[in-house]
Amino acid sequence: MTLFYAYLGLITSAFTSATLLPGTSEAAFAAFAYHYPDEIWRGGLCAGIANGLGSMVSYAMGRLLPDKKKPSEKTLRHFRRYGTWSLLLAWLPVIGDALPLAAGWLRLDWKKCALMLIAGKLMRYGVIGLGVAGLV
Repeated sequence: MTLFYAYLGLITSAFTSATLLPGTSEAAFAAFAYHYPDEIWRGGLCAGIANGLGSMVSYAMGRLLPDKKKPSEKTLRHFRRYGTWSLLLAWLPVIGDALPLAAGWLRLDWKKCALMLIAGKLMRYGVIGLGVAGLV
């Protein structure tokens, strides 16, 4: 039963950390990986998906923003071309929360955004997992 609660705490921390709510999912995952080394990859997968889904909440909030002031056509064209790829960096501090919000506001394809958000988050937890396992 302890492992169940560890997963529940990890997933909750990962999800809320990707929203505008404060959280420390990296520390939660590192602690999880330290205490459950046999579960490190499943934990990283759960944390990455939960964190990516939390970012999709920010994306949805961006879709709700009114589009009274549109950026220039050049900016829109550039962001639509590279915007979804920039979501791989949504795990970064400060700008990370703004990227999915902007993607939603610009009405980028939600499936591509979800894919990039989850991929970026999985890479981050993979690096943390390797570090805790002593492989980095």
